[in-house]
Amino acid sequence: MERIRRSYARQRRRAGGRWCALVSRTSAAGDWAPVLTDDADRVMPGYSVQKLAVAVAVLDKVDRGLLRLDDRLDLAAPDILGGSGIYHLHGVWGDAVTVANVLTAMLLVSDNTAVRLCGRVAAAREINEILAAKGFARTRVEPVADPHRFLLGVTTPRETHDLLTGLAGRTLLRDGSCRFLLRVLRGAAGYHDGVRRAMSSAERARVATKHGADVDAAGAARHEVGIMVDTDGAPALAYAFFADGLDDPDNYGATHPAVEAHAVLGRVMLDAVAAGRVGDGG
Repeated sequence: MERIRRSYARQRRRAGGRWCALVSRTSAAGDWAPVLTDDADRVMPGYSVQKLAVAVAVLDKVDRGLLRLDDRLDLAAPDILGGSGIYHLHGVWGDAVTVANVLTAMLLVSDNTAVRLCGRVAAAREINEILAAKGFARTRVEPVADPHRFLLGVTTPRETHDLLTGLAGRTLLRDGSCRFLLRVLRGAAGYHDGVRRAMSSAERARVATKHGADVDAAGAARHEVGIMVDTDGAPALAYAFFADGLDDPDNYGATHPAVEAHAVLGRVMLDAVAAGRVGDGG
């Protein structure tokens, strides 16, 4: 536990910017106990980390029988957004894609178009109402003039951490929906530049992770959040790292200092889980 805290302090200094974080581990009783807390209630833009909250809202509607994962949405040219993802690479559009396909694209490769498609089945106001009903007081998407479109909005490290532990504990959604989201986030085709970088393929499969990156007037932002499981598949550690005001704003790759920090922290955290040291002060 102390090694995680020391590594976080060292990597935060090296990367610069303003960091806030929450890391926790499971206790023998199955509760989540904090390992590291740093300004964890700060409200800030979540960028693509917010896609987790959007997915939870959509799956809440699936759980209530208002949607099905095999419902189909037309992938039309007006919906297409550039940046991260796969849909904008097609060049031609007209596919009918399932809700499951949309959620997988949104979480596995952080597809921006998928956010717009989610807006067709869950309006901004509805998403925020679902999040509020689940106890998230500060995690919100930002409505715009079109009720079925929205900006990704704000969250806190604590609320994102609690969302993840709710998925791991199968309490936030029905069991099948929780398993679906975690399975996608652990996918081998997902994000590997940060926490999962210095891991074998088998180790990467034990980490469900989501990153978010952008830039604003204060500088670059680089976030990464996730859940690690032990070798038996039981949830062992949750992390939420948020940082903004960073340098190198045009670098979205693995060499960004904050992303390099995530890679170091990922190895330290997984080693602690593997050695059974997460909760014993090792």
